[in-house]
Amino acid sequence: MAGLKSLLKETAIYGMSSIVGRFLNYLLVPIYASAMSAASGGYGVVTEIYAWTALLMVFLTYGMETTFFRYVNKENENPAKVYSTVLIMIGATSLLFVAACMMLLPNIASGMGYADHPWYIGSMVLVVAMDAFQSIPFAYLRYKKKAFHFAGLKMLFIILNITLNLIYYVVMDGTDVFYAFLFNLISTGTIMVIMLPLLKFRAGFDKALAKRMLKYAYPILILGIAGILNQVADKIIFRHIYEGADGKEQLGIYGAASKIAMIMAMLTQAFRYAYEPFVFGSSKDKNSKEMYAKAMKYFIIFTLLAFLAVVYYLDILKYILAPDYWSGLKVVPIVMAAEIFMGVYFNLSFWYKLIDQTKWGAYFSFAGCFVLIAVNVIFVPVYGYMACAWAGFCGYAVAMLLSYFVGQKKYPIQYDLKGISVYVLVALALFGISEMVTIDSLALRMIFRTILLILFVALIVKQENLVKMLRRR
Repeated sequence: MAGLKSLLKETAIYGMSSIVGRFLNYLLVPIYASAMSAASGGYGVVTEIYAWTALLMVFLTYGMETTFFRYVNKENENPAKVYSTVLIMIGATSLLFVAACMMLLPNIASGMGYADHPWYIGSMVLVVAMDAFQSIPFAYLRYKKKAFHFAGLKMLFIILNITLNLIYYVVMDGTDVFYAFLFNLISTGTIMVIMLPLLKFRAGFDKALAKRMLKYAYPILILGIAGILNQVADKIIFRHIYEGADGKEQLGIYGAASKIAMIMAMLTQAFRYAYEPFVFGSSKDKNSKEMYAKAMKYFIIFTLLAFLAVVYYLDILKYILAPDYWSGLKVVPIVMAAEIFMGVYFNLSFWYKLIDQTKWGAYFSFAGCFVLIAVNVIFVPVYGYMACAWAGFCGYAVAMLLSYFVGQKKYPIQYDLKGISVYVLVALALFGISEMVTIDSLALRMIFRTILLILFVALIVKQENLVKMLRRR
C-alpha cells in the first residue's frame, strides 16, 4: 500500500501541474478563437501543424523515454551511464533532424501547402527538436522523484507562452498565426536554457548499452507512431479527404471543440507521469499485480467522474470558445470517451513492457490505427469532422480490447471487472438521464446535473469505503 500511496501522491503533484497548466492553456483557445475567426481557417492551421508536431515528437524520442525507465531501474546497469547515453543519442538525432529540415524547408513548406509561410514549419521544427531532447531530463526528474522541480519547469513554460500570446493577441489585437508558433519557440528555448544544469554527460556514451536500448526501444517507437496516429491522423489527413471548400474552417471548429474534451488527456498524462516510474520500480514486489489492478480501477473511476463533470457543465464551458465554434461541441462526449479508452489502454500496456515483449503494443496500436484511418477515409467525406470523433472512439476501443484479452493470457492481472462495470453503467445511465431530461432554464439545468454528479460521487464514497479510509488516517 505504501507504493500505491506514493503513486497517488506523485499523481496529485503531476496532476495539479497538469490540471493548472492545461487550464491556463485553455486561455489560448478563446484567445486564438477570438483573434482567428472560424471562417479565416487560422485555428485550422494551428490544429494541423501541432498535429504534425506531435507525430514528429514520437519519431524524435523513438521510445527512449520508456526505455530510460526500464534500464535505469535494472540491477546491472549504471544509472548515470544510462542517462548520459540516452541524452547523447536524443541530442544527436535532434540536431540532425533540425539540420535536414532547415536545408529542405522551402520544399517541406510547399508540400504541406504553406509555401507562402515556411516559418510556420521552421519554428515548429526547432520546437519539436528541443521538446524531444528535453523529454529525457524531464524523465530524469521523474526517476529522481523530483515532482515539484518537474512541475515548476512545466508551469514556467505555460505561463511564459500564455503571457506572450496575451500581449500580442489581446493587448495588441494581433491576428497573425505565425506568432502562435513563435511564442512557443521562445518559451521552449527559455526552458532549454534553464534546464542546462540537468544535462549530465560525464558518464559518457556506452555503445553496447545504446544497442541494447535501441533493441528494446524500436517496438516502442512503432507503438508510439501508431498511438500518436490514433490521436492526430484525423487532423493531418482531414483537409485531404474532406470534400468541402471550407476544410481549414471545419478542421478549426473540430480542433477547438476537441480542446474542451482534453481534460481527459490531462488526467491520463498526469497519471502516466507517476505511473511509469512506479510500475518499473515496483515490478519486483510480490503484490505488484494487485496494485496495478487497484490503480486501473481508480483511474477509471476518476476519468468517469471527469467525463460527467465536463458533459454536465458543457453549457458553461462552451464560453471558452467564440460562438462560431459552438457547432463542434457535439464531438466532446465522443472524444472524451475515446480518451478514456486511450487511458485504459495505456494502463494495460505495461504487461508487455514488463516482460520485454513491446512488439505486442505495436500490433495493438496499428490495429487501432487501421480502424481509425479507415473510418476517417470512408466517412469524413460524408459526415465531416463527426466521423473524426467516432473514428478515434473506435480505434482506441479496438486497441484497448486487444491489449486486455492478450494480456490476460501473457501476464494475467485480476482486475475488478465487476466493480468497474458498475461505475461504467451508472455513469452511462446518469449521462443518458441528463440528455433525456430537457430543462430550459440554465440555472435549473445546472442544479439538476449537479445533483446527478453528487450521486455519482456518493456511489464512489460508498463503494470504495472512503470514509473508513480517511478515519484510519
